[in-house]
Amino acid sequence: MMLEGIAGIDRSPLTMRQVDIPKPGSGQILVRVDCCGVCHTDLHTVEGEVAVSALPRVLGHQIVGTVESSGPGSSRFEGGARVGVSWLYSTCGACRFCRSGRENLCPNARFTGVDVDGGYAEFVVAEEGFVCALPEGVSDTEAAPLLCAGVIGYRALHMSEIRPGGRLGLYGFGSSAHIAIQVARHWGCRVFVFSRSRGHRAMAFELGAEWAGLAEDTPPEALDSAVVFAPAGHIVPQVLRVLDRGGTVALAGIYMSPIPEMEYSRIYGERTIRSVANATRDDATELLRLAGEIPIKTHVDVYPLEEANRALSALKRSEIDGAAVLQVSREGN
Repeated sequence: MMLEGIAGIDRSPLTMRQVDIPKPGSGQILVRVDCCGVCHTDLHTVEGEVAVSALPRVLGHQIVGTVESSGPGSSRFEGGARVGVSWLYSTCGACRFCRSGRENLCPNARFTGVDVDGGYAEFVVAEEGFVCALPEGVSDTEAAPLLCAGVIGYRALHMSEIRPGGRLGLYGFGSSAHIAIQVARHWGCRVFVFSRSRGHRAMAFELGAEWAGLAEDTPPEALDSAVVFAPAGHIVPQVLRVLDRGGTVALAGIYMSPIPEMEYSRIYGERTIRSVANATRDDATELLRLAGEIPIKTHVDVYPLEEANRALSALKRSEIDGAAVLQVSREGN
């Protein structure tokens, strides 16, 4: 599925195109795609809120597949190995951010599905050093959301500075949050969920939330930490309203509407607001290890590849419980 031009998802901007199978270069592998998760970043890209380097472009960065072939000098994976390809496609490896373990901030980073073609396709080329080995016992469709929604949620939890037993607020309860809550409960955190969707609030209770309500509601206790997954800046003052002194709010989206002006008293008391930018390969490795240990269960709605526009439209309307996944291979699971 190819994005030919920026347009609202209601105009079905993704089209099916027949293209040549790409060839892996030095240090790269060719992956036969089994399935690919549908991410809010894909929606933001389609609607012009996240810049794409060039058009046309194949979207998709939560890719599960098998190694078809390897380029020169590539030996990390054998043919047929089950792998995952995520948002972080490559980094320079030489800047001060890469050298200090913060490759997610590399100014020369490239990202799957915006700088290079992604996984809404039968084949994708990836840098072998940025490819993940996938845990056993997790199906392809269940693994796909872990590769971005899960990894970003996992990093956001760390950036929120939540501690075991702490009171955590999750604002928005879609693909990332329904994975993050499982990690937080594994850590013994008390979780309070804020969502406008009754269905999402019901799912939150099923996954261990102690309380659920709307963003403007007041939870029974002040929060130690919060993660905002919803791309709505007007929520931030509402979060600060119920955040305890010394608490931290992590903003997990790659895009957010403007944060409104607010009184200084909302942030006073050493409250912190911080963004979450991308993720590192270590984040992915740690989450995938936890996925098998907890084990994490992802809730997925599966769509055929040719219905990518419909999946993105459902995502925009909050009609998906958990995560949406495109089934590319007819033999995938």
